[in-house]
Amino acid sequence: MWITRRQMSLVLGVVGVASADAQTNKTGAGKTSIHQTIDFKAAPARIYEVLLDAKQFSAFTKDAAEVQPQPGAAFRLFGGRIEGRNIELIANQRIVQAWRPAYWDAGVYSIVRIELAAGSPGTRLVLDHAGFSEDKWEGLNDGWPKMYWEPLHKYLNA
Repeated sequence: MWITRRQMSLVLGVVGVASADAQTNKTGAGKTSIHQTIDFKAAPARIYEVLLDAKQFSAFTKDAAEVQPQPGAAFRLFGGRIEGRNIELIANQRIVQAWRPAYWDAGVYSIVRIELAAGSPGTRLVLDHAGFSEDKWEGLNDGWPKMYWEPLHKYLNA
């Protein structure tokens, strides 16, 4: 279930939040959302921990990170190039964040939802990222594997 725009606004206390009910990638529709499925050999608890721990996030991305595993907590990743706030956290299962590159207009956020499901032998991670304009799609769609999934695979398998 997506968090509503009103709920997100209450958590963030900001105005101008991008809509979480943007168009999906259907034939003829604009590319305003991303859906990616990635399998990892690590347990859901391990992936959840790495994504929400500043020291471990910095270790796998090789860049500065400020993040805490608390709903409502602000974060700054990749040396401040990505910023936002945790909206919903369900330990070892779900991470929902108001997420934005720092160069976007002030107060404009997209919604990132990461679902973690135990599988054999590890975890199936499902990313849904929505609430951005079509012109941002290619960079975001290419950026998730390059900046998150590939380095995370290397870090977990080291």
